[in-house]
Amino acid sequence: MNKVAIAQVDPCVGDIDGNTELVLEYISRARDTAGADTVIFPELVLTGYPPEDLLLRPHFHVQVEQALQRVVDEAQGINVIIGYPSAGGTRLFNACSFIRDREIVTTYHKRNLPNYGVFDEKRYFSEGEELNLVETPDFKVALSVCEDLWTEDHAREAAQAGAELLININASPYHTDKATVREELLRRRAVEHNIAIIYVNLVGGQDELVFDGGSLVADGRGEFVFKAPQFEQGLYLVDLERPRGRLVLEAGSPQSPPLGFNESVYRALTLGVKDYVSKNGFKGAVIGLSGGIDSALTLAVAVDALGPENVEVLLMPSRYTADMSVEDAQDMAGRLGVACHIVSIEKPFSAFSEILAPIFKDLPVDTTEENIQARCRGLLLMAVSNKTGKLVLTTGNKSEMAVGYATLYGDMAGGFAPLKDVPKILVYELSRWRNRDEEIIPQRIIDRPPTAELRFDQKDEDSLPGYDVLDPILEKYIELDRTPAEIIADGYDRDTVYQVVRMVDKNEYKRRQAAPGVRITERAFGRDRRYPITSRYTE
Repeated sequence: MNKVAIAQVDPCVGDIDGNTELVLEYISRARDTAGADTVIFPELVLTGYPPEDLLLRPHFHVQVEQALQRVVDEAQGINVIIGYPSAGGTRLFNACSFIRDREIVTTYHKRNLPNYGVFDEKRYFSEGEELNLVETPDFKVALSVCEDLWTEDHAREAAQAGAELLININASPYHTDKATVREELLRRRAVEHNIAIIYVNLVGGQDELVFDGGSLVADGRGEFVFKAPQFEQGLYLVDLERPRGRLVLEAGSPQSPPLGFNESVYRALTLGVKDYVSKNGFKGAVIGLSGGIDSALTLAVAVDALGPENVEVLLMPSRYTADMSVEDAQDMAGRLGVACHIVSIEKPFSAFSEILAPIFKDLPVDTTEENIQARCRGLLLMAVSNKTGKLVLTTGNKSEMAVGYATLYGDMAGGFAPLKDVPKILVYELSRWRNRDEEIIPQRIIDRPPTAELRFDQKDEDSLPGYDVLDPILEKYIELDRTPAEIIADGYDRDTVYQVVRMVDKNEYKRRQAAPGVRITERAFGRDRRYPITSRYTE
């Protein structure tokens, strides 16, 4: 095991045959091209992560066993370390096997099963019980799976058993600053126990989750020998030597520079869109382009993810749409080279208004008429999606979803929501970051006050606090679980705080019906935050 290959790959959940072909391709590349002695794959790579209730289907495990046998048969002339679900009697384990010379030498069962946030492993898996060591002619190696590294016991026990190297296979999803958190963890474990660590992570989008790769190699002093790129598949080499009796690791591949905050978020969004569209078999994306900042950033992400030839936009002006909105939307579509259609909603809006007039005759005009406009647009976008096979990307951001500033079956209509976990202030930051080298989002879109344009002279701040106030309150209430009293104590206006909290609480029914979207924070709507729709709880 002197030359180790890290296979940072992008499997698809449930595509056992396709994932196996991907594994076999990387085994061949590692052995025949790179000359590696060992290749390491991420957690549950044969099934993709998380397979969720597919794990409850008996035939699923028949396919996994067949796939594993194919891998074993190919493991000639190279060691293979691979993750998969392993059925043992009435129990199921999250397993990591070491394969040598077409034989499974040992299998480790994950001992620490996460059951918080986006993780639900105790629903499916049983906890492993034993530490597994692999003896090689030169090294003693301990196997581990993801969460095992986050607990103190595993690394300590491995070091006490004489292991000099801990191999940790992962399906660790991205959130902002996650790379820093991982590095601090590896450094601490390595230094505490004087043990080298090879950390291999999954890459790719899976529904709301994005796995960012960023595999790491640390020596026993906590120094990073190698850092793999984030958000990219690849095969990366590390050399293990024993000069003068001690284990030394050296990078055999160029080290990747760290990503800045905005770049990492933007790349998470593009990878999430790319994999959602491609893995679900859509032919591209269609977007309602309004001339506002949210749809502009959504379009930029979609084009970077899918290519301009696979994206088209609809401009759907109404009697309330300003000329500058159409001009700016057309300008941006032209800059990015996407197909652009102008389809006025005046006729369908008028028709619906006429049809409903007898029912509404004694009732004042209110948000109902605004929502009808949004639903006209949703219908047109879905029609284009049906006809072309392209996925509708909704354009709403986290701030709007939090307070329900969105229309069910209107601007919420669609299949995927790239900005669902992106607060409004961050939408502006990402837009400016994307424009850093070339202005693809017209500056007037960035500078203009946000508006839904569903009535004359409408501004978001007519209905909401300013986003510089709203976003911090939402972060404290949703992501940090602070009470209204605690938020008020931080200096925020009492009435504003309670207004925001009431809006968040009463709009759970909308969020439950929203399209999935890329998770970038530690508390996203959906997998992370699961609140009842019917609830009388208040603070």
